[in-house]
Amino acid sequence: MPYRRLPNTDQARLRALKTAQNIGAQRPPMELAFSQKLLFDLKAFMPQYEQAIQQYQFSRDRQAKFGKSLAEHFKMARMYVSHFLQVVNMAIARGELKPDVRTYYDLPVDTRSIPEINTEQQLIEWGKKVIEGEESRMAQGGSRVFNPTVAMVRMRFEKFRENYDFHKDLLKTSQKMHDKVAEERETADELIVKIWNEVEASFNNLEPEAKRAKASEYGVVYIYRPSEKERAE
Repeated sequence: MPYRRLPNTDQARLRALKTAQNIGAQRPPMELAFSQKLLFDLKAFMPQYEQAIQQYQFSRDRQAKFGKSLAEHFKMARMYVSHFLQVVNMAIARGELKPDVRTYYDLPVDTRSIPEINTEQQLIEWGKKVIEGEESRMAQGGSRVFNPTVAMVRMRFEKFRENYDFHKDLLKTSQKMHDKVAEERETADELIVKIWNEVEASFNNLEPEAKRAKASEYGVVYIYRPSEKERAE
C-alpha cells in the first residue's frame, strides 16, 4: 500500500500549504475536508513563512555575489603582500638592504622563503605584519621599497579587509535568516500534519484508492514502495 510522505524541502512545504489554502478559499466550510480553525492558522502562517524563505534566499544570493568579489580582492592583496616580500629579498640579495630588515616583518633573518598565504586569516596576519613592519622601518630612516610600495600594498590590503568584513556580516545575516526559516519550518510541518490528518480522516468512509485520490486533491502526497510500483506496472 502506498505510504504518505511529508514534504522535506521548503518549496515542497510551500506547495503543500498553498494547495490546502487554495482549496480552502474555493470551497465552502461545509465541503472543506479540514477545519476552519486550521484554515485560519494556515492563512495567518503563510505570509511569514514565505517572507522568511525569501529573505533567506536574498541573503544567500548577496552572500554568493560578494563571495566572488572577496575572492578577487583576496587574490590581489595576497599577490601584493607576497611581491613586496620578494622585492625585499631581492634588495637583500643585491646588498641594498641588510638581512636583519626581515625582522621588521616578523621573518627569520636567514630565510629567503615567503610565508604561505593560502587563507584569509593568513593574509590578514601577514598583511598587517608587512604594512606595520615597513612603516616602522621607514620611521627609523629606512630607504623606500618600490614595485610595490607599502602604500600600494596597504591599498590592496584594506580593500580586501573591507570586503572580508562585509562578507562576514553577510554570513551572520544569512545564518540568522537560516535559523528563522528553521523555526518556521517546524511550524509548517506541524500544520501540514494536522491538515493532512484531518483530510484523510474526512474520507475514511471511502475505499483506500478513492480516499487517496480525494486526499491528493488537498496536496497529500502518496508514494509507492519500489516493489509495489513494479506490481502496479
